[in-house]
Amino acid sequence: MDAVDRYRTAERLLAERNAHAALTVVEPLMQDEPETVAVLVLAARACFDCARLERAEALFRRVVELDPTNHYAHAALGRTLQRRSRHRDAVTHLRLATALHPEAWYATALQHSQACLEANGPDRQAG
Repeated sequence: MDAVDRYRTAERLLAERNAHAALTVVEPLMQDEPETVAVLVLAARACFDCARLERAEALFRRVVELDPTNHYAHAALGRTLQRRSRHRDAVTHLRLATALHPEAWYATALQHSQACLEANGPDRQAG
């Protein structure tokens, strides 16, 4: 299977909600293409869907380093941080995502993290 077929297969598996299989298929691509944003985003999405949140966070952070204007990466990093109950960190990325490309789910996620911060006080990250 060549790189394009591998990528498309992983994408299809992720769309079919088979994130574990998608991750298995995309992992060799990450070895071959460690700086390719599309591959990293696909792997990060699979990790997120598998609840491998630490790995998803690291991958989305790498995408943001490689492409600071990637609104989806900022939003997905924000959602990953939310799932890890790190709302203060999430707000930063969700604000950036919303400013770069106003998507409804970005704004909804941002409002959720802001509400969690307000409900728990300024010094707590609880979610």
